[in-house]
Amino acid sequence: MSQPLEAHSAHRRIADIVRALHDRSEADSDTVIAELAEHAALEIPGAKYAGVTVTTNRKRVDTPAATHTFAVVLDEIQQRHREGPCLESAREKKTIHIRDLELDFRFPTYRKDALAETPIRSIMAFQLFIAGRTMGALNVYAEEPHAFDHESEEVGLIFATHSAVAWNSARRDEQLRQALESRDSIGQAKGMIMERYGIGPIQAFEMLRKLSQDSNVPLARIAAELIEKSRPSAS
Repeated sequence: MSQPLEAHSAHRRIADIVRALHDRSEADSDTVIAELAEHAALEIPGAKYAGVTVTTNRKRVDTPAATHTFAVVLDEIQQRHREGPCLESAREKKTIHIRDLELDFRFPTYRKDALAETPIRSIMAFQLFIAGRTMGALNVYAEEPHAFDHESEEVGLIFATHSAVAWNSARRDEQLRQALESRDSIGQAKGMIMERYGIGPIQAFEMLRKLSQDSNVPLARIAAELIEKSRPSAS
């Protein structure tokens, strides 16, 4: 098979993977990103492991998905030293390629600990566009040096772009479901207060809001607790 046809086949597989995840309306965002990491390790040429790095304040580093503990350990090292290829990719919105960690000195403190704590020698990190203030990167790893090439970068960039779309969509759907559930809970709690105290909807909502402020507990949680307490206990 010619190289253009192979690339086209890889792109089609990636599109099909993301479409299948997108069509699974019951899948939550954690499941979506975990499955995307698994597929990245399989689809990106040279990859043995994959992981996702996210940071919101340039200090806290999280790993919402990883196919191996090596990815988690490497993110812990990045948090420890506030440097590393995945953080750099997320912050600078570019692809970072470490061909041989033994010979790459761009992230010296990260390099020292990564070599000591993992057998990883090749890393490629792709910026993962995440809606809002969160920054992220999709990362692939291999134990041998020079595992990634131009094809790895091309396929990885496409995979990262599709993954970002799928993950953002799943997160929006999740937030919408949570918002609807919160609205329903607040409405139900408000109705209970109106019935119990003989007051109108505005006064009932103000009562809920004051309970929330006084206890420093989110309004939706206050409503859920009121509903739970109103249910008859099992005999």
